[in-house]
Formats: sequence, C-alpha cells, structure tokens
Amino acid sequence: MRYKTLLLSLPFILGVASANAADDVKRVPVKGFPISESVEINASSSLIFLSGKVPSKITKDAPEGVLASYGNTEAQTINVLKQIQATLADMDLTMNDVVKMQVFLVGGDETKGTMDFAGFMAGYNKFYETEKITNLPARSTFQVAKLANPAWRVEIEVTAVRPAKK
Repeated sequence: MRYKTLLLSLPFILGVASANAADDVKRVPVKGFPISESVEINASSSLIFLSGKVPSKITKDAPEGVLASYGNTEAQTINVLKQIQATLADMDLTMNDVVKMQVFLVGGDETKGTMDFAGFMAGYNKFYETEKITNLPARSTFQVAKLANPAWRVEIEVTAVRPAKK
C-alpha cells in the first residue's frame, strides 16, 4: 500500500508540467546571466530526462582521443547543444522546453587543468541569450577530472517538459 501511495505521489514530488504554457512553468531569471535561479513546474505534464551528450568528431575520419578531432570547449559545447536540440526536435520539443541542465567540463593541458568556463559560455550563449530567450533553464556547471574520451571537454544532460495535452 505504501508503494502505491508513493507511485501516485511521484508526479507531484517531481513537479511535472509544460514549458510552453506560461501558467504551467514559472521561471525566476538571474539578472544579467542566462540561467533561471529557479523553475517551478505544475503537475500536469511529463518530465523528459535526456542522458548526457558528448561531442562528436569534427570529421568522421579524424583520429580518436585527440582534442583537434573534437574542437575546443566552445566548439564542443555547440556540438553537444546541437545534438540536444536535434533530440528534442525529434520529440517535438525545443530548447525552450529545457528546465534543468547539468554541465560537466574537463580542464585539459590547453587550459592548465582548469575548465574553460568562458569557452563553455561562448557556446551556451548561442542557444541561450537573456536578450533573446526568456525560457532559460536552471543550470549547474561542474569541473570533473575526466570523461570517457580524453579529448572530450564537455558533457551535458538536460531535463525537459512535455506540454500537457489539453
């Protein structure tokens, strides 16, 4: 019986709703920075969790495990966000439907081991600029020691919402 109650409560605990309907999603922007401080989601739609996306090679025949085969942090960020955009489009969603983003950045030899946050932001701002988009996701950005490929500098996972059918 407890499990049934928990399962019935999950939509309310997780807060599922529509990113496209203004009444279903409320965002509190961070002034002067392209993220939301918080995103409140009504319990009328479904959450979509996209697994982490990593950069693809600039050219298919480029060598594996070499930074030049994937580009710098900015290029990798753009590559990954385009992949996310395409996955969302296949689901009839857009980047405006993203409510939460988790970003994992690796610092390489080219940045003396420190993540290239400026490079990430340069790529990110091509998709989320406060002047152009008001549906900004809540976001966390972490420096991690390594990703599966030594040339990857960026991995991004997102949570989006599918608007409720009315």
